[in-house]
Amino acid sequence: MENYTYNSFTLQLEGLNVSKDSVYPVFLFFFFSYIFIIVMNAGIALLVFTDKSLHQPMYLLFCNLPVNDILGNSIMVPRLLSDMLLLRSEPLISYYECVVQAFTTHMFGTAAHTVLMIMAFDRYVAICNPLRYAAIMTNRMVIKLTVSAWGVALVLVGILLGLTVRLNRCRTLITNPYCDNASLFKLSCESVFINNVYGLTFTVVLFTASIGSMVLTYTKITVVCLMSKNKSLNSKALKTCSTHLVVYLIMLISGYIVIILHRFPQYSDYRKLSAILFHIIPGSLNPIIYGVQSAEICKSLSRLFRSKPVMPLF
Repeated sequence: MENYTYNSFTLQLEGLNVSKDSVYPVFLFFFFSYIFIIVMNAGIALLVFTDKSLHQPMYLLFCNLPVNDILGNSIMVPRLLSDMLLLRSEPLISYYECVVQAFTTHMFGTAAHTVLMIMAFDRYVAICNPLRYAAIMTNRMVIKLTVSAWGVALVLVGILLGLTVRLNRCRTLITNPYCDNASLFKLSCESVFINNVYGLTFTVVLFTASIGSMVLTYTKITVVCLMSKNKSLNSKALKTCSTHLVVYLIMLISGYIVIILHRFPQYSDYRKLSAILFHIIPGSLNPIIYGVQSAEICKSLSRLFRSKPVMPLF
């Protein structure tokens, strides 16, 4: 029989189903992944902010991704590592901490979409309207785009969680290794119709705007490249756009896997693991794919370490 506890401020997380022999290998994998994410993303962001040669719209907008990856992983991964190290199969978490974790988790996913959208706009202006690029992509425009990306994410996620925290709770089990909105409103015995409607609308609007902007942007960029006989322009466009597209596809596929596995309760263990990897994989690959492959960033690194020039990976 299900245990009903009215508005309890202590919740129970459903941890990962890991055997005792696998706990430490899994722990070490998550631990070193987290260290790698923090070091790489913080290093790239610090490099861009300190090197004046990288104070260009493309790199300044890109810095939003490392910041988002650091924030998204820092709220979730250390808590997960703590529970695994203490061998808690069903760890406890306070309601307020759970709400903060859910808010940060959804901000991470939403901001990833909005940030990549403003980065796509920057690439569109640079390739399709190069003569006016400097006039359009001013410092003021970069600030406006950055504030818009985070502001839209904040409003959308704020409403999402606001609709959830208003509900009374009669359950205490979070069926996830960390808190998210769906797990929180499932604790309620009240009607969650509004939550489901807004959640579905939120997802459809975000994905439609995100995918639509990418398709429109890259269609126009492709048309310009096909019509242009400038091989140098086409090569540069292919390099920067393919990098941006790969980062976007990694984030999109990671998110879709989690959404799809939600529809198959029998694969709950895979869903939990994929939900964690949704944070770890993009956070680990973004600085490598988008940062280290850049010729300008590699030159900046070579100047920093005063060694031979570092060649781009791609």
